[in-house]
Amino acid sequence: MTKIFNIDTFNIDLKIINEAAEALKNDETVIFPTETVYGLGANGLSVNAVEKIYQAKGRPSDNPLILHIAKLEDILKYTYFPYELFEKVESLVPGPITFVLKKKNVVPDIVTAGRDTVAIRIPAHPVANKIIEFSDLPIAAPSANLSGKPSPTYPDHVIEDMDGRVDYIISSGKLEFGIESTIINLTEKIPTLLRPGPISPEKIKEIFGDIKIPDFVYGKADADIAIAPGMKYRHYAPESNVVIFNDLDINIDKYKENSIFLILKSNEKLAKSKKLNYDIISTDENHYEFAINLFYMLRKYDKKYKNIMVQSIEDKGIGIAIMNRLRKAANKKI
Repeated sequence: MTKIFNIDTFNIDLKIINEAAEALKNDETVIFPTETVYGLGANGLSVNAVEKIYQAKGRPSDNPLILHIAKLEDILKYTYFPYELFEKVESLVPGPITFVLKKKNVVPDIVTAGRDTVAIRIPAHPVANKIIEFSDLPIAAPSANLSGKPSPTYPDHVIEDMDGRVDYIISSGKLEFGIESTIINLTEKIPTLLRPGPISPEKIKEIFGDIKIPDFVYGKADADIAIAPGMKYRHYAPESNVVIFNDLDINIDKYKENSIFLILKSNEKLAKSKKLNYDIISTDENHYEFAINLFYMLRKYDKKYKNIMVQSIEDKGIGIAIMNRLRKAANKKI
């Protein structure tokens, strides 16, 4: 039986936090909110506990996990952290960004898929931070969904996928960003963006200077080797077909039947004139709204329509993260 608790982000019930922390110490699985998506957590130092994450999600064993810690000093326990980067990293945490670093032997290979690097982050969500603090453990946690499906940003999504598969679900309403953290590799001289997220490439360049952005970041190819989550495999996909479209003012007749169009607000008049089934995913200016709504709408319309048609946006700012998720969900079908 899965125990389900709802917790108020602004008035945190420490009894719930303590129970969740004790469960983690006992190698149980706990789903908890972060500022990005809901995470499926377990003791990141226990092979037995981490195996439960892979089992619950049906996750491939060569897809590594992220370790979540409560404070920056703890990064020294689990990684060989370059001290010259301390101030740069400190300026970005806590928050929706993950760093790939050389791991210490205390981190089990199951967490890193056998690699000598580990992905690690400090979440900003107060509930996540309290659970990590009370457990006094690094918590290994991917998104709390069945492997390959859209990530969960609402409690109902978590319960739909994970009730009966995990020990605890701690819900705390809708989350702030709606897409997973930015991941940057700091093991090389020039940092490499491995997964785009809420912290944009432009912001990372301001802090670190020059960075590498491989083709797979744009969702147009897969990485040969995954040293961090989201680099390989089809991700974020509902059972309905996801198709990206660039412009409504083209011949879309073959998609009019049994399709829902997720559009920018400026296209509403055109969508009405073409008699399309549609929903507005965001205004043109607010791509953070697009990010928050993306996984929610993919789940909302899944299995209700044969095709979920999603309008593309520019690969710029958070747009690069949105298009990364969309191209993976659509298996590059545009």
